[in-house]
Amino acid sequence: MATIPQATDRDPDARRRLTALLLALVVLWPALLLAEFKPWALLDSGHLQVMAAFLGAFLPPATSAEFLGLLLKATLETLAMATAGIALSFVMAVPLALAMTRALSVSRIGPGPGRHLGVLRRQAARVALTVLRAVPEVVWALVFVRALGLGPAAAVLALAITYGGMLGKVYAEILESADTRPARALLEAGSGRLAALAYGLLPGAAQELASYTVYRWECAVRASVVMGFVGAGGLGQLMDQSMKMLNGGEASTILATFLLLVLLADALSAALRRLLA
Repeated sequence: MATIPQATDRDPDARRRLTALLLALVVLWPALLLAEFKPWALLDSGHLQVMAAFLGAFLPPATSAEFLGLLLKATLETLAMATAGIALSFVMAVPLALAMTRALSVSRIGPGPGRHLGVLRRQAARVALTVLRAVPEVVWALVFVRALGLGPAAAVLALAITYGGMLGKVYAEILESADTRPARALLEAGSGRLAALAYGLLPGAAQELASYTVYRWECAVRASVVMGFVGAGGLGQLMDQSMKMLNGGEASTILATFLLLVLLADALSAALRRLLA
């Protein structure tokens, strides 16, 4: 007579989960020590008083007509920097991503004469994308500010270079993670790469590509603010001036503007995903 296995509440993967947790702690703990991570220091009475005084100065937010005029000009400048930077990075990222992705490689279909050349082309594109995103955008901004002088042009070029590398890498990975069978079928039938991209890959990856592009635009807005502190203009420069003047009301109004810009990016991303669904 066959025995019936008894149900048990024990998690069959408990040992594996515990081992993974211990390994994560072993890896994470030295990193926390090296970073001097001490969150309990925030609860010190002296630190709490300083934080309360700093945050209390943020109220009420500044709403004078003169400051709101400056805020509107700085916001438009920041949006222009982020949008122009993302547009240029898109121009750089797309051809490099198409060259790097294996999903559009004709030489992978069979052992043709261009197989080794295809591998070299993909590796060259991968190296180019790595070089583009290796240097942080604020470092590029410092370089371009010295070369071009103070102004938004330094931020646009810095964003274009760094974000071009990021967009190209992620575009290639999104295209490779999508269903590549339609594109492969088109390539095997003699279609060109662009037709395979348009009719084989993009229908399944368009939502994710659009979502990531809008997310990068949101990141570019925040990066433009940071680069404003080094002289690129926009909201960052306005925030720098307000903080130096210890004007918490102006700083809180600028922070509220950041929140509105993030909400705008969320709404834009959702609208694009619905449009491409």
